[in-house]
Amino acid sequence: MKVIRWSLGRLILLLNFIFSPTSMKRKNEEQETVNQAVSKLKLYQFAACPFCVKVRRTAKRLNLPLEARDAKVSPWEQELLNEGGKRKVPCLRIEKANGDVQWMYESNDIITYLENRFA
Repeated sequence: MKVIRWSLGRLILLLNFIFSPTSMKRKNEEQETVNQAVSKLKLYQFAACPFCVKVRRTAKRLNLPLEARDAKVSPWEQELLNEGGKRKVPCLRIEKANGDVQWMYESNDIITYLENRFA
């Protein structure tokens, strides 16, 4: 089973590389504003997870320099468990202006959030 999952994961990464979406274009001032807003977002993910790939493709299409944190790496995994409450990916950590933090776990919810906020 591990071999099948590993193989499918690599196939997903290859197809994502070959068919990578085109980033939207913004004026420099608009992009800088977006970059500032995106700096408050962190994506906890696994590289070959198909749902994580789906979120990363949306971020690329929207030209969002989203920081992706590998949830298999100890400090990020612990942060996800301790602060987010569960080891489930993809997970978007949203730091609000007042300092509150929201943890969003479902890929479709994350995509809807990104499209509503940045499209």
